[in-house]
Amino acid sequence: MELNSVKETRVLIVGAGPTGLALACDLARRGVTALVVEQAPALFPGSRGKGIQPRTREVLDDLGVGDAVRAHGAAAPIGMTWQDGERQGEYDMFRRAAPTDAEPYGEPWMMPQWRTQEILLARLRELGGDVVLSTALTALTQDEHGVTAELSTGQVRASYLVAADGGRSTVRRALGVAMAGESVDPAPMLVADVRIAESALDRLSWHIFMGESGYTTLCPLPGTADFQLVAQFKDGEPDTSPEGVRALVAARTHLAADDVTEVRWSSDFRPRAALADRFRVGRVLLAGDAAHVHSPAGGQGLNTSIQDAYNLGWKLGMVLLHGADPALLDSYEEERRPVAAEMLGLSTRIHRGEQERGAATQQLGLGYRGSLLSSGRAGALVSGDRAPDGPTDDGPRLFDVFKGPHFTLLAVGTTVELPSFEGELVRIHRTAAYEAYGKGLFLVRPDGYIGWAGDDPASLVPYLARLGIAPR
Repeated sequence: MELNSVKETRVLIVGAGPTGLALACDLARRGVTALVVEQAPALFPGSRGKGIQPRTREVLDDLGVGDAVRAHGAAAPIGMTWQDGERQGEYDMFRRAAPTDAEPYGEPWMMPQWRTQEILLARLRELGGDVVLSTALTALTQDEHGVTAELSTGQVRASYLVAADGGRSTVRRALGVAMAGESVDPAPMLVADVRIAESALDRLSWHIFMGESGYTTLCPLPGTADFQLVAQFKDGEPDTSPEGVRALVAARTHLAADDVTEVRWSSDFRPRAALADRFRVGRVLLAGDAAHVHSPAGGQGLNTSIQDAYNLGWKLGMVLLHGADPALLDSYEEERRPVAAEMLGLSTRIHRGEQERGAATQQLGLGYRGSLLSSGRAGALVSGDRAPDGPTDDGPRLFDVFKGPHFTLLAVGTTVELPSFEGELVRIHRTAAYEAYGKGLFLVRPDGYIGWAGDDPASLVPYLARLGIAPR
C-alpha cells in the first residue's frame, strides 16, 4: 500500500506493535477510519513480550482474537532449576488460580510477541484495515482542527494522532514530552529466540541456570520450535551475534554450542522504568511504550500497553462518531497514567526481588474508581471496577453480552423500568441477582469497566448526557 502525497484519516497511529494494532482493531470495529504506519519494513520479529496476563486475555477476547490466542499459546511452563548439568527441582514463578465464573482466566498465557502481532494484524485485515510499512514520521504540527504529520512517504492530515512507536518514540520527542525514569538494574541483558536440538533439552519446563555471571533462562515458546533465551550480564557486555549467543549457552548451561541449531533473533537491553510526564498533548496521545517503559520481570509492559489502546479506542470513537465532547479524551491520561505508574513500580519491585509475582500481576484488580467517568455504586461493585464475567438467565455469558463496541446497561436482580435508546450504542440486558454483582443497575463501558452504578435509572440520564448519549 502506498500513500499519496496528501492523505486524510480520522486517526493516524504511528507504530504497528501490539499497542498500535490493538487500537487499530478497536477503531476499525467501530467504523473509525485509521491509518497505521510503521517505520520498519516488517513487524517486530522477536518474542520479547511473551506473557499475556488474564485481564489482557479478556481484552483480546473482546477484540475478536480469543480463539487464535488459545490456539497458538499455552499456559506458562513451570520453572526447572539446574546446577552443574543436574536438575535441582521445580520453581513456579507465577500465581496460578482456577478459573471462576467472575474471572475466566486464572494464570498467565504464553505466546511470543511476534505471534500476538500476527494475530492482531490478521484481525485488522478482517475488519478492513492494514499497516503501511517502511513509513516513518519525520515531523508533526497540530492546530484546533487536527494534526498534520510529515511522513517519509508523504503528508497525512488526521483528526487525532496516537503515538504507539515504542520507548524511543519519535512522536513523544517531537512533542517535547519528558519521560522520567530510572535504571532498574545496571546489568545489561540479552534476549534471543533460539532453536535447540530436540535431544539436548526438553520443552516441558522453563529452564533456569544460575551462575556468578548472572542468571540464564531458556523458555519454550508455545506454537513454535523456539526457546526464548534471556541472560543477565553482571560483568561485560552481551554479544548478540549467533556465535556469541552459542558461546553464552555453552558457557552457562550443560548444553554445547552446537546444540543451538539456529539463532532466529537477538537483542540486548538494560532494564529501565520510565513514565511520560503527559499522555495527551492536544490532539496527540501517547500509548504503550511511548508512554511507559517497564522491566520485563513482571510481565506487565505488553499488557499495560494493550489496555492503553483498549481504554482509548472507545473514547476516540465516541468523540469522532457520536458527538461526545473532546474533553472526554482527557480521561485517558487521568485513568491510564496512574495505572502505568502502579505497574511500573510492581515490575521494578519484582525485578529487584522485593515482591513476588502474585494477583497484582494479573491486572484483574485494576480499575478507575477515582475517575471523573466513574459515578455511583450498587450491590457488590463500585463504579470504576472491572465488570465481572458470569452466567445469565438466558444462556450467554456476561462477557458475551458485553462483547462489542457498545455500552451495556445491566440490570441485576431488579425489575425497575429502564430507559430505551436509539441504535446499538447502549444495549440493555437483565439477569438474576449474582454474587459478583449483588443487585442493582450497572452501566458497563465498552472497555469492560463499570462507568455508572445505582438503583435509580433517572440518575443515569445525566451521566450518559456527558457522553453525548440521550435516551429515546
